Amino acid sequence: MASLRDKQIASLKRMLNLNAPLSKSSLNEPTWKALVYDRFGQDIISPLLSVRELRDMGVTLHLLLHSDRGTLSDVPAVYFVMPSEENVSRICQDFQNQLYESYYINFISAVSRQRLEDLASTALQFNVVSQVSKVFDQYLNFISLEDKIFTVRHQNRNAISYYAMNKADVKDIEIEAIMDTIVDSLFSVFVTFGAVPIIRSPRGNAAEMVAEKLDKKLRENLRDARNSLFTTDSMQSGQLSFQRPLLVVLDRNMDLATPLHHTWTYQALAHDVLDFQLNRVVFEEKSPQDSQQSGARPKPKVKSYDLGPSDKFWMNQKGNPFPEVAEAVQSELESYRASEEEVKRLKSAMGLEGEEEAASGMSDTTAKLTSAMSSLPELLEKKRLIDSHTNLATSLLDKIKARKLDVYFEVEERLMTKMSLDKPLMDIISDVDAGTPEDKMRMFIIFYILGQQVTDPEFDQYSLALEAAGCDLSPLTYIKRWRYVKY
Repeated sequence: MASLRDKQIASLKRMLNLNAPLSKSSLNEPTWKALVYDRFGQDIISPLLSVRELRDMGVTLHLLLHSDRGTLSDVPAVYFVMPSEENVSRICQDFQNQLYESYYINFISAVSRQRLEDLASTALQFNVVSQVSKVFDQYLNFISLEDKIFTVRHQNRNAISYYAMNKADVKDIEIEAIMDTIVDSLFSVFVTFGAVPIIRSPRGNAAEMVAEKLDKKLRENLRDARNSLFTTDSMQSGQLSFQRPLLVVLDRNMDLATPLHHTWTYQALAHDVLDFQLNRVVFEEKSPQDSQQSGARPKPKVKSYDLGPSDKFWMNQKGNPFPEVAEAVQSELESYRASEEEVKRLKSAMGLEGEEEAASGMSDTTAKLTSAMSSLPELLEKKRLIDSHTNLATSLLDKIKARKLDVYFEVEERLMTKMSLDKPLMDIISDVDAGTPEDKMRMFIIFYILGQQVTDPEFDQYSLALEAAGCDLSPLTYIKRWRYVKY
């Protein structure tokens, strides 16, 4: 069964094929086109399709909607944007300037009737109706990072964050907007997946609101059988599937400790201590010691790597503890060196290196060398992956040592499993070399919210120690109230 990620990729490729089914002829001789997207569309596409894959689909240019774009009067344009007022106004401006030969407009989620009428009236006004080939609601308002992981959004994500929903001055209209954004994305997930979910959620919190709104939206769509987004050929013929996915909607307040926890696995560490977004990690490479002899501090080199499903090492190791990953990197490096030495030995036996020639077994050696040479691209790719993960692991190790993240991991694991601590928490908070102020605040909040008995005088002592360590104490006000309500 195809994963959600596979289905989203298929939907994007169909869109890039001008919303026509893919065929061998369309892949062999694609229609050359320009792709115009906003930031939301860019975030959806970038983890799924590489520049090479876009080119294979006939995309010669990919441009941001609100950038300065020149006229391409003989090229069709595929738009992939959110149906916002700002975006619709810019598309109308493109109609007025007649930038492209034809327009294939794809909205990430459903466009309102009013904005659709704005597009139609502008197309009539500037006589480009015949050039507007198609207008589609794609229902792709989510980001597939892996086969089993998706996120609601990347741009403007703070607007739907835990803080946005739980801040003291939040208004009802803001909560409604957050709920609608989440529901719209979940609806897109199941339209793309092609299945109506069974929805479960606890009562009396934000999760219940999301579940009820999504249930209502699904029922309204299913009620209109002619225009239902879940009507497939098999459903029309009466072959309804009883294998429906289960959607469990939970409130973050059920487990507030986990997102604060300093974890020890490869993927979680990269996400926690490095700039890791949309399957791409960016970090500064540590400069060699000898480069600092002149006294002038050299400019650090910035490295970036894509860590997605195509990276086999990443997929195999991302959930493993960091020490195991370090061993796996070393093992892969030794395996690569052995393969490299084998190629060199075969070349030497063939007389390609040095002056000695192989006396016997030339035919067998030739076959082995041919096999080794055919595997050379795979070997080079393996070397590239080893180098990237060596650099990544080295950067993580530097962060672990600098912030003593292993200490925080061990202490928090003991707190979360209700085990006694080897040393008082106050000692770690007071240690100037142990982590950043944020690390100390995270550890204390985990200690506090997991039901530890802390008297008011003790809480004040911890507050003073955290303040002396440079911590911002504003989270303590909220977390104290949160604990009071929960316990």
